[in-house]
Amino acid sequence: MGTGVYGTLEPAAMFQPRDGDEVVASVVRQDLERVVYTTLNGVVCLTRAGDLMWAADFEPHSDVRHGHRPGCALSLDDRTVWVYRPDAMAGRGGGDQWVVHDADSGVVLARRELETVGHGAFHHVHPVDGSVYLDIGEGQEGSVILRGTAGADGETEFVTYPWSDRCLIDLAPSGQQFMTVDHGQADVAFHDNPSGDVLFTLSVEAFGYEPEETFVEWSGGYLTEDTAIVTLGGESQDEDEWFRYHLVDVRTGTPRGEFTVEASNPYELVPLGDGSWLTGVPGSVPVRRSSDSHPAVPTSPGERQQP
Repeated sequence: MGTGVYGTLEPAAMFQPRDGDEVVASVVRQDLERVVYTTLNGVVCLTRAGDLMWAADFEPHSDVRHGHRPGCALSLDDRTVWVYRPDAMAGRGGGDQWVVHDADSGVVLARRELETVGHGAFHHVHPVDGSVYLDIGEGQEGSVILRGTAGADGETEFVTYPWSDRCLIDLAPSGQQFMTVDHGQADVAFHDNPSGDVLFTLSVEAFGYEPEETFVEWSGGYLTEDTAIVTLGGESQDEDEWFRYHLVDVRTGTPRGEFTVEASNPYELVPLGDGSWLTGVPGSVPVRRSSDSHPAVPTSPGERQQP
């Protein structure tokens, strides 16, 4: 996707999985020549022409169909593949694993045995230093955030952040901070990176809503280096679900007003960090728009009315 391409986007490349493979998650190399995807029982790397580069099975084979979704990511330089294996929920008799493969050969370069019992996870790649973050969702038990990075000696180092109640939403375009939402959806926080120290926290009340009736959605992210989108949601008196996007000035830690975007659900908007964002439900053609034509509606906590 070019930096100046807006509106309805067309596919840049098409990949066909192997016969019989049900794709759970996938990622494409930057040159669009290879795809890596996970199934419930393995990870596969194919060329654009459909030739198999390598595959690795998750052993033992699991017959569990629901409750676990393996995920994958490519490193910033496309040299390694990071795979999250929710082995506990898959019933493989052990804990979860985070495995690093060589992207060309599939050889395992590093493996981290985890103490989590996750259903699935989201990967985030640092835009500058290439470290990889993993946010594991454990259902009602909360969320665990880890960071993996290649050391100077070539060894992969893993760090687990000291929370079990925060969900990683996004990294800033510079990678100098990141955004999390409380697992209980009471607030949003912005952290120094990589230390994780909290820079500031905004509760539901900071946006002018009543906490008994409103929550912070696990969505949003950095619209630009200095501006983040936070999503608030709840139910009206008629029990109709609603959501609204709000801008936050991350330099001052203050809300800047409501951000009006046409979207059908709170997770449809994906900020890209350069002042633009994508909208589109899974399976549809994504649309890219710019913030130049979508100014914030200035509001203050005293002006906000419940839906």
